[in-house]
Amino acid sequence: MGCGAWGQRQDSPGRDTSQSSGRPHPARAPPGARPCSPKHFGRDAMVCVCNATYCDTLDPVVLPAAGTYIKYESSKAGKRLERSQGSFQHSLRAPGLLLMLDVSVLYQRVKGFGGSLSDAAALNILGLSQPAQDNLLCSYFSEYGIEYNLVRLPMACSDFSVRPYSYDDVPYDYELKHFSLAEEDVKMKIPLLHRASAMSRRPLALYASPWTAPAWIKSNRDVRGTGTLRGRAGDKCHKTWANYFIKFLDEYAKHNVSFWAVTVQNEPRARNPTFPQFPTISFTAEQQRDFIVHDLGPALARSPHRTRLLILDDQRTHLPQWAETVLGNSTAAGYVAGVAVHWYLDGIVSATCSLGVTHKLFPDHFLLYTEACNGFLSRQFSVALGCWERGERYSHSILTVLNHFVTGWTDWNLALDLQGGPNWVKNYVDSPVIVDSSKDVFYKQPMFYHLGHFSKFIPEGSRRVGLRSIHQNPSCPLERVAFLRPDGAVVLVVLNRSGDGLGGGDTAHSPLSPSRSPGPAGMCHSGSATPALVSSRPFLQQTPSRRTCGGSSDTGQGWGQHGAVGGSPGASYSPRPFQHPSMMGEGGDLVQEGSPQHQGLRVLLTLGSPHG
Repeated sequence: MGCGAWGQRQDSPGRDTSQSSGRPHPARAPPGARPCSPKHFGRDAMVCVCNATYCDTLDPVVLPAAGTYIKYESSKAGKRLERSQGSFQHSLRAPGLLLMLDVSVLYQRVKGFGGSLSDAAALNILGLSQPAQDNLLCSYFSEYGIEYNLVRLPMACSDFSVRPYSYDDVPYDYELKHFSLAEEDVKMKIPLLHRASAMSRRPLALYASPWTAPAWIKSNRDVRGTGTLRGRAGDKCHKTWANYFIKFLDEYAKHNVSFWAVTVQNEPRARNPTFPQFPTISFTAEQQRDFIVHDLGPALARSPHRTRLLILDDQRTHLPQWAETVLGNSTAAGYVAGVAVHWYLDGIVSATCSLGVTHKLFPDHFLLYTEACNGFLSRQFSVALGCWERGERYSHSILTVLNHFVTGWTDWNLALDLQGGPNWVKNYVDSPVIVDSSKDVFYKQPMFYHLGHFSKFIPEGSRRVGLRSIHQNPSCPLERVAFLRPDGAVVLVVLNRSGDGLGGGDTAHSPLSPSRSPGPAGMCHSGSATPALVSSRPFLQQTPSRRTCGGSSDTGQGWGQHGAVGGSPGASYSPRPFQHPSMMGEGGDLVQEGSPQHQGLRVLLTLGSPHG
């Protein structure tokens, strides 16, 4: 069954009226769209249930008519990318929150959003019936889903495998004559990649990361556990390990799969006494620099593959020092395209002091978040079905790092089982999709929909633009980011994590309607307890002229004000900040202002609201 061939509402799984949120489903779902089939696991913990005959879907994104908007809303109360539409107000004057776009201020270009096809993810997907597999893949990759375009793959095993292995376990095979892909690649991951690619209207960008090397070139003589590469950069072991990357790319190419990038090593500084068998190769920044200069960089350059190289692939606590060590060497910097970052220790060091400083020092090397998950190191609740807060953490992270020059964000496992595995070292975690193969169902968690508010509406090639707020309420801190899409539309994403809601989710009225009803992105209203996420995309009739200047602010925002844009090459601004005609007014009303040539405004809005 292909994308878009989902069953009718009466076939939907998990339909138990005692578990329903109590809200009516939209009477007229748009063509192609199917509503969530909810299942609750305690108060406010809701998943959407999918099986072989039914799965919730989205309509393909289409720009609305000029002067109107389309809204997609998710909420803790049960909405999941629920669609509605309305028209703009004009010239509203109000003391409430105002968000103003400045499309003359341009920052980083987006690579995309996605997840990882680990062995565990592949096993769980293939544990479903073929029609249920199609529904899961379509949910992630098709225009009826959230349209991922990034896919990360481990090179050989990770901890999220059922066994430790490498691609060449024949001792001292320095010429790699016995190198071969595993069954996990040939029978599981490669077929799934082809199916996902066939479903996607966007090109998929694949990148690979090694966890461990063959035992015979590791200092601990074991695929498992922590060890360094034997010897030093430039010697036989290091040359062999560099050629291992090329062999991997060669073998996947034989299956018509190419890779946009590879990272040098997954978590080269990982030290986890809780899981002593966790497979990894340890590098210092100096060792990674030298391996790139003498071995991996030249090997990739000589190969027929146009595969880019990313360094670090570890916590941002190592920035900017790691980048200074590696990219401070001009030879290494010439081989490296970007810096890969994991989210697990983000609370230890600010985004400004790590990501912001790294971008300022090395603006020609992009930043990419390559791994994140909830439930790690949790003995009791690795998987928390329906947990809204775990989705909220994803949105908070994505908004924060996008405002600090990061070009994309990749989740960890695409799908896990009810335990959060399989994982051969028992390092169980959560996933946006949880599979129960015994019932041939899978659960789409709030994390899935939070990710969708970004991945579906911010395509590759979008540029972050200036955004500021007026009359910000200190008790209602709104996190936000805006992007100019390649098609000229603008995406605005706003998250409210305060104890006050944004209003506008009440089904009794239409948010952002021509009449002044409480809207989705206005002032915080008392009595509301759930955070919200908002995205909008105004269609721009024209873009104002730009000129280049430098610098970066602590917030990652730039407004042409003194000290606000700093010295960042590629950032642009107008000496007189252009006020885009789309502004959020009191109560969240969308207001259209500006000169006549900017009046043809079209918006697609996605919103996560505290209300049902």
